[in-house]
Amino acid sequence: MQKYITFSHPPVFLSHASVAGHEEGRGPLGEFFDLHDETDRFGQKTWEKAEGEMGRCALNLALKKADISPDEVDILFAGDLQNQCVASSGGLYTFGIPYLGLYGACSTCTEGLFSLATFLSGCPEYLVGAVVTTSHNCAAERQFRLPLEYGGQRPPTAQWTATAGGAFLLSRGEYSAKGVKILGGMAGKVINGGNSDAADKGAAMAPAAADTIVSYFEKTGKSPSDFDAIVTGDLGKLGSELLLELTAGAGISIEGVHRDCGNMLYDANLQDIHCGGSGCGCSASVLSAYFLPRLAAGEMKNILFLSTGALMSPSSVQQGDEILGVAPLIRISSL
Repeated sequence: MQKYITFSHPPVFLSHASVAGHEEGRGPLGEFFDLHDETDRFGQKTWEKAEGEMGRCALNLALKKADISPDEVDILFAGDLQNQCVASSGGLYTFGIPYLGLYGACSTCTEGLFSLATFLSGCPEYLVGAVVTTSHNCAAERQFRLPLEYGGQRPPTAQWTATAGGAFLLSRGEYSAKGVKILGGMAGKVINGGNSDAADKGAAMAPAAADTIVSYFEKTGKSPSDFDAIVTGDLGKLGSELLLELTAGAGISIEGVHRDCGNMLYDANLQDIHCGGSGCGCSASVLSAYFLPRLAAGEMKNILFLSTGALMSPSSVQQGDEILGVAPLIRISSL
């Protein structure tokens, strides 16, 4: 049975950092990123190595902001879109932090934050933990679709995998006094919306996001008006429209408070990204660069945050399998 967990010891965000590539730096949130690289290379020879370096840079920045050393971090949850999550392991192993690799596709940011918050809330032995998630457009295109050199055309429903990432440090115990907290969360169910088009992932993820959102309100008795924003990770334009239809059909209207990171990351009128952004780093970078600073400043007080994932592999796509969706949820508050 799907359950919403309220944390008895809500973990606090100690610090966070965001990194982004060229196209993301040109977008509406460009000025808010801690680091962006116009070349998308991040000093590396390959796109795959560049993604690993993005995670390393993000975590290093978060550690510096919190003024703590890697030795003070008890556990690290990390994930990316590459096979076996090699960007995360390859980019982060030098920190020497005990590591748990995650793969929830584009939902990995919330999966990591929910997992770490559960660890910190329930295990007094753990005081500080980190979450890092990244994605790189060129690495993802090469793995899931076609190398850029091929010049394949993308249909209007396709989304742009963000070259971006985020790192988050959470704490409990002696470090946790005041700050933005994760009050609770719930795991999402894997939902089959019947879509097998890898160029229309918003349609695959929207049913999962709707299922989690409706379940949350049914189980908690809350209403959309209790929140400054209900944030999805990367449904994009069409997926967001479908989400609003599905939740309205269940008697819950979120139109006035819904925000989608994939729609926020780029300017659809000026940037040729088609249907919006996607990728592990999409929601992670927007959470760090946009939402957490506004929560810390008191401009927002309560948000629901759901990174959304399309669960597929190159083989499953080539074999025509239906693309499953998942959307874990956390409640973030500055109260």
